[in-house]
Amino acid sequence: MNNYKIKEDFPILNNSNIIYLDSAATTQKPKVVLDAIKEFYENFNANPHRGAYKLSVDATMIYDRAREKVSNFINAESSKQIVFTRNATESLNLIAYSYGLENLKKEDKILLSIMEHHSNLVPWQYVSKKTGAKLEYMYTDENGEIPDKEIEDKIKDGVKIIGITQVSNVLGTINDIKKIIKKAHEVGAIVIVDASQSVPHMKVDVQDLDADFLVFSGHKMLAPLGIGVLYGKKNLLENMKPFLYGGDMIEYVYEENTTFADVPTKFEAGTQNVEGAIGLDKAIDYLEYIGMDNVQKIEKELLDYAIEELSKLDFITVYGPKDVKRRASVISFNVNGIHPHDVASILDSKNVCIRSGNHCAQPLLRYMKIDSTCRASFYIYNTKEDVDRLIEALYKTRDMFSKWIKKG
Repeated sequence: MNNYKIKEDFPILNNSNIIYLDSAATTQKPKVVLDAIKEFYENFNANPHRGAYKLSVDATMIYDRAREKVSNFINAESSKQIVFTRNATESLNLIAYSYGLENLKKEDKILLSIMEHHSNLVPWQYVSKKTGAKLEYMYTDENGEIPDKEIEDKIKDGVKIIGITQVSNVLGTINDIKKIIKKAHEVGAIVIVDASQSVPHMKVDVQDLDADFLVFSGHKMLAPLGIGVLYGKKNLLENMKPFLYGGDMIEYVYEENTTFADVPTKFEAGTQNVEGAIGLDKAIDYLEYIGMDNVQKIEKELLDYAIEELSKLDFITVYGPKDVKRRASVISFNVNGIHPHDVASILDSKNVCIRSGNHCAQPLLRYMKIDSTCRASFYIYNTKEDVDRLIEALYKTRDMFSKWIKKG
């Protein structure tokens, strides 16, 4: 599959001269996704699960089909294990409130990796304070990877919940999730996988991983903003209380009490983001048309090329695993002597879009003894020419600041 041809499917990339290298934050949308959303509002707009008339029945069918599509994409046993949320953040909060608060007690342990996004860290700080459970961390080595010793030493009796990102949004590190899950289950812990940076980029099979919970966001995989996914094992979901209360998640409501609908409906209170689900459905179609093996191949070629070109710049520091086989298409780096925000601003003036800051992972950067980084992240619509434009802009950034750096 030719990524030069793929780029033509993305209107925003054809309507401007930008080089978009911030797909770890959000991806651009192909025309098929945009067209599907437009078609829904022009021909099928109604509230699903609410009406007996044909338009509502059609909207329900479209919404339910999207759930089935997601279920098949990650190889869940049943579409009933798929809960639609706003994003991975809401999915993680749902788990923290509905599972964490209900199942943890004082002296239990919650174990996270130091590389977690704030969304898989801050909710567990809250749960820890409310329940008295102790919060602990697995730390990375100098390559930004979790050593086997950390896994063996930290995953032990008393650990009840483990939160782990499959791919770091800062370092691109691909964690050995299967090893962590296997070890966790040996000590009776459940594992929550943040797959926000993995599901869009590689084949993820929840049954093969044996994940207890797994979450991701649609907007990081070509779908619209505002649609997220929570996968959970059926027995866990069935025993969890609802996170939000209101319409459509009920079975019967009386004046004094209420009974709730079955999963996944009991977790989807109120009118849902049907357009988001439709967009996610079509985004999955698009990715499957390309093939997830081809997605990985395209990104690996880009990553190899970008790492090679960046390594030629003696004024750049690159963070993360040295072995490109152990990292995904995210590269955090700094230009020596220049603040990342200044780098990003100058690159923007050259129409190159990168991220700068702490990437919602302050504990990781603090552990690395840095405040912030620049981050370039790639997807299937990027090309080697995009990398070349990045390198060219970095040279110009260095040259622009060179006289001040020398004075310093």
